Amino acid sequence: MGGDLGPRVNVAGALIALAEHPALDILLVGDRPSLESALACHALAADYAHRLQILHAPSAIAMDARPSSVLRGKADSSMHIALQQVAEGKAMACVSAGNTGALMVLGRQLLGMPPGIQRPAISTAIPTRQGRCYMLDLGANVDCEAEQLLQFALMGSAMVELVDGVKRPRVGLLNVGVEDIKGNLQVRRAAALIAACTDLNYIGYLEGDQIFQDQADVVVCDGFVGNVALKTSEGLARLLSSRIRDLFAESWYARLVSLMARPLLKRLRAQMDPVRYNGGSLLGLQGTVIKSHGSADARGMAYAIARALREAEHGLAEGLYTHMTARMAKAATGHA
Repeated sequence: MGGDLGPRVNVAGALIALAEHPALDILLVGDRPSLESALACHALAADYAHRLQILHAPSAIAMDARPSSVLRGKADSSMHIALQQVAEGKAMACVSAGNTGALMVLGRQLLGMPPGIQRPAISTAIPTRQGRCYMLDLGANVDCEAEQLLQFALMGSAMVELVDGVKRPRVGLLNVGVEDIKGNLQVRRAAALIAACTDLNYIGYLEGDQIFQDQADVVVCDGFVGNVALKTSEGLARLLSSRIRDLFAESWYARLVSLMARPLLKRLRAQMDPVRYNGGSLLGLQGTVIKSHGSADARGMAYAIARALREAEHGLAEGLYTHMTARMAKAATGHA
């Protein structure tokens, strides 16, 4: 029940998700009085009482807490207890809007990682001209070795194939240019490793503007580059939405045009709204974990929960484990 906006928004998002997904049950982990108070604000909460439980957690991890500090305590925190439910098989997934670093560290400690994975990565969907692509890493690993970028490519490709049903997903490596000589040493080394991997459909380097052109299904980068690219695109989407709204409010003629264009504008906003893509997947853990934006509203939280449900239903964590185990066995026999 972490995040910038606290239990009130998370509870509202949970109720939206319950309304939209009849097969879903939700376990709210956090301070019981706070959660009960938030539920009391919603008249429809009683309709979902049979699909909603509260598990009391007396403490929470602060948003500014150092990730290393959570390993020396905080076993009674809502994040620790929520992840423990997944580890013990009592929940199929964990969704948190709390401290990203703490979620990653606790996820590794409580859930473990598949063989062949050095570090988990955060991935999320990015809108493109024809649909969406997935970009990783988005901030979990600001410095990456070439081998780790290869692992991100393998995990991202497996996710798109398992969850979205895309055969041989196109994998691109984000770079400052498309020429072979461009990029830093780790990016160039990663390009060679990914190109040599027969399990991947590698299409080469991508520049930043190509992320949105439907040229790849998976875009690989280190967490520093990925986080900057993601936040920049989200900021641009909000700026465009704000400017369009302001322009249509400038005169009676502009307001008339906006009325006629409203259906198209509504569709465009739905496609571009960053809230629709809330929910980053923590790939590389032996369990489904979704990180929601700390500032996400109720609708954003509902999207994150829906993403967790989709990944759990498709057995993503189990599929990644099987995929990486097979990959390690293949590598041991000398095959790429």
